[in-house]
Amino acid sequence: MKPTRVLVVDDSAAMRMALSRILASDPQIEVVGAAPEPHAAREMIRALNPDVVTLDVEMPGMDGLAFLERIMRLRPMPVVMVSSLTAAGAETTVDALRLGAVDCVAKPSGGPAGWQQDAALLCQTVRDAASSRARRTHVQRRAPGVAVRAGFRPRVVAIAASTGGVEALFHILPQFPADCPPTLVVQHMPAAFTASFARRLDRDCAVRVCEARDGAPLRPGTVYIAPGGTHHMILDGGIAGTVRLVAQDKVNGHRPSADLLFRSVAPLGEKAVGVILTGMGDDGARGLLAMRAAGACTFAQTRGCCVVWGMPRVALEIGAVDQEVSLSHMAGTILAACRDGQHREP
Repeated sequence: MKPTRVLVVDDSAAMRMALSRILASDPQIEVVGAAPEPHAAREMIRALNPDVVTLDVEMPGMDGLAFLERIMRLRPMPVVMVSSLTAAGAETTVDALRLGAVDCVAKPSGGPAGWQQDAALLCQTVRDAASSRARRTHVQRRAPGVAVRAGFRPRVVAIAASTGGVEALFHILPQFPADCPPTLVVQHMPAAFTASFARRLDRDCAVRVCEARDGAPLRPGTVYIAPGGTHHMILDGGIAGTVRLVAQDKVNGHRPSADLLFRSVAPLGEKAVGVILTGMGDDGARGLLAMRAAGACTFAQTRGCCVVWGMPRVALEIGAVDQEVSLSHMAGTILAACRDGQHREP
Protein backbone atom coordinates (compact mmCIF):
# COMPACT_ATOMS: atom_id res chain seq x y z
CA MET A 1 0.00 0.00 0.00
CA LYS A 2 1.50 3.31 -1.09
CA PRO A 3 2.04 5.92 1.64
CA THR A 4 -0.09 9.08 1.71
CA ARG A 5 1.92 11.91 0.10
CA VAL A 6 1.53 15.15 2.07
CA LEU A 7 2.46 18.79 1.45
CA VAL A 8 2.76 20.93 4.59
CA VAL A 9 1.88 24.64 4.25
CA ASP A 10 2.67 26.94 7.20
CA ASP A 11 4.36 30.35 7.45
CA SER A 12 6.29 29.35 10.60
CA ALA A 13 9.54 27.53 9.89
CA ALA A 14 9.43 25.91 13.33
CA MET A 15 5.86 24.67 12.81
CA ARG A 16 6.69 23.41 9.30
CA MET A 17 9.54 21.40 10.77
CA ALA A 18 7.42 20.10 13.67
CA LEU A 19 4.51 19.05 11.45
CA SER A 20 6.85 17.45 8.93
CA ARG A 21 8.61 15.45 11.64
CA ILE A 22 5.33 14.28 13.16
CA LEU A 23 3.91 13.19 9.81
CA ALA A 24 7.16 11.57 8.64
CA SER A 25 7.22 9.44 11.81
CA ASP A 26 4.17 7.57 10.47
CA PRO A 27 5.26 4.81 8.04
CA GLN A 28 2.01 5.28 6.10
CA ILE A 29 2.77 8.95 5.38
CA GLU A 30 5.40 10.56 3.16
CA VAL A 31 6.06 14.31 3.44
CA VAL A 32 6.83 15.40 -0.12
CA GLY A 33 7.40 19.08 0.65
CA ALA A 34 6.84 22.06 2.94
CA ALA A 35 5.82 25.52 1.73
CA PRO A 36 6.05 28.81 3.68
CA GLU A 37 3.14 30.55 1.94
CA PRO A 38 0.32 29.91 -0.57
CA HIS A 39 2.11 31.09 -3.71
CA ALA A 40 4.96 28.63 -3.16
CA ALA A 41 2.42 25.95 -2.20
CA ARG A 42 0.55 26.42 -5.46
CA GLU A 43 3.68 25.67 -7.48
CA MET A 44 4.55 22.69 -5.26
CA ILE A 45 1.06 21.24 -5.69
CA ARG A 46 1.52 21.40 -9.45
CA ALA A 47 4.98 19.86 -9.32
CA LEU A 48 4.52 17.25 -6.58
CA ASN A 49 0.84 16.27 -6.92
CA PRO A 50 0.36 15.46 -3.20
CA ASP A 51 -2.53 13.33 -1.93
CA VAL A 52 -3.26 15.69 0.99
CA VAL A 53 -2.35 19.27 1.92
CA THR A 54 -2.13 20.48 5.52
CA LEU A 55 -2.86 24.19 5.55
CA ASP A 56 -2.28 26.83 8.20
CA VAL A 57 -5.40 28.91 8.80
CA GLU A 58 -3.67 32.26 9.28
CA MET A 59 -0.83 33.26 6.95
CA PRO A 60 0.48 36.55 5.51
CA GLY A 61 -0.28 37.56 1.93
CA MET A 62 -3.00 35.28 0.59
CA ASP A 63 -4.54 33.83 3.75
CA GLY A 64 -5.41 30.20 4.22
CA LEU A 65 -9.12 30.69 3.45
CA ALA A 66 -8.47 32.47 0.15
CA PHE A 67 -5.98 29.78 -0.85
CA LEU A 68 -8.38 27.01 0.14
CA GLU A 69 -11.18 28.56 -1.90
CA ARG A 70 -8.87 28.67 -4.92
CA ILE A 71 -7.82 25.03 -4.43
CA MET A 72 -11.41 23.81 -4.15
CA ARG A 73 -12.46 25.83 -7.19
CA LEU A 74 -9.57 24.99 -9.51
CA ARG A 75 -8.12 21.70 -8.26
CA PRO A 76 -10.25 20.02 -5.57
CA MET A 77 -8.17 17.85 -3.24
CA PRO A 78 -8.22 16.77 0.43
CA VAL A 79 -7.11 19.64 2.67
CA VAL A 80 -6.65 19.41 6.46
CA MET A 81 -6.70 22.77 8.25
CA VAL A 82 -4.19 23.19 11.10
CA SER A 83 -5.49 25.84 13.48
CA SER A 84 -4.36 27.65 16.59
CA LEU A 85 -6.74 27.35 19.54
CA THR A 86 -7.87 30.98 19.47
CA ALA A 87 -11.35 32.42 18.93
CA ALA A 88 -10.28 33.89 15.59
CA GLY A 89 -8.61 30.64 14.57
CA ALA A 90 -11.73 28.65 15.43
CA GLU A 91 -14.01 30.96 13.42
CA THR A 92 -11.71 30.77 10.41
CA THR A 93 -11.44 27.00 10.70
CA VAL A 94 -15.24 26.64 10.60
CA ASP A 95 -15.33 28.79 7.46
CA ALA A 96 -12.62 26.55 5.98
CA LEU A 97 -14.65 23.41 6.66
CA ARG A 98 -17.62 25.11 5.07
CA LEU A 99 -15.54 25.79 1.98
CA GLY A 100 -14.65 22.12 1.64
CA ALA A 101 -11.66 21.37 3.87
CA VAL A 102 -11.91 17.71 4.87
CA ASP A 103 -11.09 18.16 8.55
CA CYS A 104 -9.31 20.31 11.08
CA VAL A 105 -6.78 19.72 13.84
CA ALA A 106 -5.28 21.97 16.47
CA LYS A 107 -1.62 22.89 16.22
CA PRO A 108 0.48 20.75 18.58
CA SER A 109 0.91 22.41 21.96
CA GLY A 110 1.82 21.73 25.58
CA GLY A 111 4.45 19.36 26.89
CA PRO A 112 5.63 16.00 25.54
CA ALA A 113 2.39 14.20 26.49
CA GLY A 114 0.30 16.81 24.68
CA TRP A 115 2.49 16.66 21.61
CA GLN A 116 2.27 12.86 21.51
CA GLN A 117 -1.54 12.97 21.62
CA ASP A 118 -1.72 15.75 19.03
CA ALA A 119 0.72 13.88 16.79
CA ALA A 120 -1.39 10.72 16.78
CA LEU A 121 -4.52 12.72 15.90
CA LEU A 122 -2.74 14.64 13.14
CA CYS A 123 -1.44 11.47 11.48
CA GLN A 124 -4.81 9.72 11.74
CA THR A 125 -6.61 12.75 10.28
CA VAL A 126 -4.23 12.95 7.34
CA ARG A 127 -4.56 9.22 6.63
CA ASP A 128 -8.35 9.50 6.74
CA ALA A 129 -8.31 12.58 4.51
CA ALA A 130 -6.46 10.64 1.81
CA SER A 131 -9.49 8.38 1.36
CA SER A 132 -12.00 11.24 1.20
CA ARG A 133 -13.71 12.54 -1.93
CA ALA A 134 -12.76 16.13 -2.65
CA ARG A 135 -15.11 18.11 -4.89
CA ARG A 136 -15.90 21.63 -5.94
CA THR A 137 -18.03 23.29 -3.32
CA HIS A 138 -20.81 25.82 -3.55
CA VAL A 139 -21.74 27.66 -0.36
CA GLN A 140 -25.47 27.52 0.39
CA ARG A 141 -26.90 30.86 1.45
CA ARG A 142 -30.36 31.37 2.90
CA ALA A 143 -32.59 33.55 0.76
CA PRO A 144 -34.29 36.04 3.11
CA GLY A 145 -38.04 36.30 2.96
CA VAL A 146 -38.65 32.97 1.20
CA ALA A 147 -42.08 31.61 2.14
CA VAL A 148 -42.07 28.13 3.69
CA ARG A 149 -44.98 25.82 4.43
CA ALA A 150 -44.97 25.15 8.16
CA GLY A 151 -47.46 23.13 10.21
CA PHE A 152 -45.13 20.57 11.75
CA ARG A 153 -46.35 17.64 13.80
CA PRO A 154 -44.66 17.04 17.18
CA ARG A 155 -41.30 15.70 16.07
CA VAL A 156 -37.64 15.63 17.12
CA VAL A 157 -34.88 15.52 14.49
CA ALA A 158 -31.52 13.91 15.30
CA ILE A 159 -28.59 14.32 12.90
CA ALA A 160 -25.12 12.71 12.90
CA ALA A 161 -22.16 13.81 10.80
CA SER A 162 -18.39 13.54 10.76
CA THR A 163 -15.84 14.14 7.99
CA GLY A 164 -17.42 16.53 5.49
CA GLY A 165 -20.37 17.15 7.77
CA VAL A 166 -19.76 20.83 8.36
CA GLU A 167 -20.24 21.60 4.68
CA ALA A 168 -23.33 19.34 4.57
CA LEU A 169 -24.91 21.00 7.61
CA PHE A 170 -24.29 24.45 6.14
CA HIS A 171 -26.28 23.23 3.15
CA ILE A 172 -29.15 21.67 5.13
CA LEU A 173 -29.83 23.85 8.17
CA PRO A 174 -30.17 27.24 6.42
CA GLN A 175 -33.18 25.72 4.65
CA PHE A 176 -34.98 25.00 7.95
CA PRO A 177 -37.73 27.53 8.79
CA ALA A 178 -37.74 29.43 12.08
CA ASP A 179 -40.44 27.16 13.54
CA CYS A 180 -38.87 23.82 12.60
CA PRO A 181 -38.97 20.91 15.07
CA PRO A 182 -36.20 20.80 17.71
CA THR A 183 -33.08 19.36 16.14
CA LEU A 184 -30.13 17.67 17.88
CA VAL A 185 -26.82 17.46 16.02
CA VAL A 186 -23.67 15.46 16.73
CA GLN A 187 -20.87 16.69 14.45
CA HIS A 188 -17.47 15.14 15.18
CA MET A 189 -15.00 18.00 15.55
CA PRO A 190 -12.44 19.20 18.11
CA ALA A 191 -13.83 20.73 21.30
CA ALA A 192 -12.30 24.13 20.55
CA PHE A 193 -14.42 24.57 17.42
CA THR A 194 -18.01 23.55 18.26
CA ALA A 195 -19.01 26.87 19.86
CA SER A 196 -17.74 28.79 16.81
CA PHE A 197 -19.50 26.29 14.55
CA ALA A 198 -22.81 26.91 16.31
CA ARG A 199 -22.40 30.71 16.20
CA ARG A 200 -21.50 30.63 12.51
CA LEU A 201 -24.53 28.50 11.67
CA ASP A 202 -26.77 30.72 13.76
CA ARG A 203 -25.81 33.73 11.63
CA ASP A 204 -26.76 31.86 8.45
CA CYS A 205 -30.00 30.23 9.59
CA ALA A 206 -33.57 31.35 10.24
CA VAL A 207 -33.73 28.74 13.00
CA ARG A 208 -31.79 29.41 16.23
CA VAL A 209 -28.55 27.40 16.46
CA CYS A 210 -26.68 27.04 19.74
CA GLU A 211 -24.05 24.88 21.39
CA ALA A 212 -26.02 22.61 23.71
CA ARG A 213 -25.89 23.10 27.47
CA ASP A 214 -26.89 20.58 30.10
CA GLY A 215 -30.54 20.86 31.14
CA ALA A 216 -31.61 23.03 28.20
CA PRO A 217 -35.33 22.55 27.47
CA LEU A 218 -36.14 21.08 24.08
CA ARG A 219 -37.84 23.80 22.04
CA PRO A 220 -39.12 24.13 18.47
CA GLY A 221 -37.14 26.48 16.29
CA THR A 222 -33.83 25.48 17.90
CA VAL A 223 -30.89 23.41 16.70
CA TYR A 224 -28.63 22.06 19.46
CA ILE A 225 -25.00 21.34 18.51
CA ALA A 226 -23.30 18.81 20.79
CA PRO A 227 -20.17 20.34 22.35
CA GLY A 228 -17.01 18.47 21.48
CA GLY A 229 -14.69 16.90 24.01
CA THR A 230 -15.77 15.72 27.43
CA HIS A 231 -19.49 14.88 27.20
CA HIS A 232 -22.09 13.00 25.16
CA MET A 233 -25.40 14.66 24.26
CA ILE A 234 -28.66 12.78 24.84
CA LEU A 235 -32.37 13.56 24.98
CA ASP A 236 -34.00 13.06 28.37
CA GLY A 237 -37.76 13.07 28.87
CA GLY A 238 -39.15 12.66 25.37
CA ILE A 239 -40.79 15.17 23.06
CA ALA A 240 -41.01 17.87 25.76
CA GLY A 241 -37.81 16.84 27.47
CA THR A 242 -34.41 18.34 28.06
CA VAL A 243 -30.96 18.11 26.53
CA ARG A 244 -28.50 16.37 28.80
CA LEU A 245 -24.71 16.33 28.61
CA VAL A 246 -23.33 13.18 30.21
CA ALA A 247 -19.72 12.42 31.10
CA GLN A 248 -18.96 8.91 29.86
CA ASP A 249 -16.16 7.16 28.04
CA LYS A 250 -15.90 7.49 24.29
CA VAL A 251 -18.25 5.37 22.19
CA ASN A 252 -17.02 4.17 18.79
CA GLY A 253 -13.95 6.31 19.45
CA HIS A 254 -16.01 9.51 19.76
CA ARG A 255 -17.29 11.86 22.40
CA PRO A 256 -19.95 13.01 21.70
CA SER A 257 -21.26 9.86 20.04
CA ALA A 258 -24.08 9.77 17.51
CA ASP A 259 -25.04 6.26 18.67
CA LEU A 260 -25.84 7.51 22.18
CA LEU A 261 -27.86 10.42 20.80
CA PHE A 262 -29.88 8.22 18.44
CA ARG A 263 -30.56 5.62 21.14
CA SER A 264 -31.85 8.32 23.48
CA VAL A 265 -34.22 9.58 20.77
CA ALA A 266 -35.40 6.10 19.67
CA PRO A 267 -38.13 5.80 22.37
CA LEU A 268 -40.01 8.61 20.59
CA GLY A 269 -40.80 6.12 17.80
CA GLU A 270 -42.66 7.72 14.90
CA LYS A 271 -42.25 11.14 16.51
CA ALA A 272 -38.53 11.09 15.63
CA VAL A 273 -36.56 11.59 12.43
CA GLY A 274 -32.97 10.30 12.24
CA VAL A 275 -30.38 11.43 9.70
CA ILE A 276 -26.86 10.14 9.12
CA LEU A 277 -24.56 12.22 6.95
CA THR A 278 -21.07 11.93 5.49
CA GLY A 279 -18.38 10.63 7.82
CA MET A 280 -15.63 8.14 8.54
CA GLY A 281 -16.33 4.99 10.55
CA ASP A 282 -19.63 3.65 11.85
CA ASP A 283 -20.73 5.94 14.69
CA GLY A 284 -24.50 6.35 14.61
CA ALA A 285 -25.34 3.32 12.46
CA ARG A 286 -26.58 1.08 15.27
CA GLY A 287 -28.36 3.94 17.01
CA LEU A 288 -30.13 4.76 13.75
CA LEU A 289 -31.17 1.12 13.51
CA ALA A 290 -32.74 1.39 16.96
CA MET A 291 -34.64 4.47 15.81
CA ARG A 292 -35.94 2.73 12.69
CA ALA A 293 -36.97 -0.35 14.66
CA ALA A 294 -38.99 1.93 16.96
CA GLY A 295 -40.85 3.49 14.03
CA ALA A 296 -38.84 6.62 13.25
CA CYS A 297 -38.17 7.89 9.72
CA THR A 298 -34.45 7.40 8.98
CA PHE A 299 -32.42 8.89 6.15
CA ALA A 300 -28.83 8.58 4.94
CA GLN A 301 -26.86 10.84 2.63
CA THR A 302 -26.27 9.25 -0.77
CA ARG A 303 -22.81 7.98 -1.64
CA GLY A 304 -22.23 10.35 -4.56
CA CYS A 305 -22.47 13.50 -2.44
CA CYS A 306 -20.56 12.23 0.63
CA VAL A 307 -17.02 13.38 1.28
CA VAL A 308 -16.55 10.03 3.06
CA TRP A 309 -19.17 7.30 2.56
CA GLY A 310 -18.50 5.53 5.83
CA MET A 311 -21.21 6.14 8.44
CA PRO A 312 -24.05 6.13 5.85
CA ARG A 313 -22.66 2.98 4.22
CA VAL A 314 -22.64 1.01 7.48
CA ALA A 315 -26.12 2.26 8.39
CA LEU A 316 -27.39 1.13 4.99
CA GLU A 317 -25.71 -2.28 5.25
CA ILE A 318 -27.28 -3.10 8.63
CA GLY A 319 -30.77 -2.05 7.57
CA ALA A 320 -30.97 1.20 9.54
CA VAL A 321 -32.04 3.40 6.62
CA ASP A 322 -35.53 3.97 5.21
CA GLN A 323 -34.20 5.99 2.30
CA GLU A 324 -30.98 7.36 0.84
CA VAL A 325 -31.33 11.07 0.05
CA SER A 326 -29.11 13.44 -1.93
CA LEU A 327 -27.72 16.45 -0.12
CA SER A 328 -29.72 18.81 -2.35
CA HIS A 329 -32.98 17.15 -1.25
CA MET A 330 -32.11 16.35 2.38
CA ALA A 331 -33.61 19.45 4.04
CA GLY A 332 -36.89 19.11 2.13
CA THR A 333 -37.10 15.39 2.90
CA ILE A 334 -36.53 15.93 6.64
CA LEU A 335 -39.15 18.69 6.80
CA ALA A 336 -41.67 16.61 4.83
CA ALA A 337 -41.24 13.76 7.30
CA CYS A 338 -41.87 16.19 10.13
CA ARG A 339 -45.08 17.39 8.50
CA ASP A 340 -46.72 14.23 7.26
CA GLY A 341 -44.32 11.29 7.62
CA GLN A 342 -43.57 11.04 3.91
CA HIS A 343 -40.28 9.33 3.03
CA ARG A 344 -40.17 10.44 -0.59
CA GLU A 345 -37.77 13.02 -1.97
CA PRO A 346 -39.66 16.20 -2.93
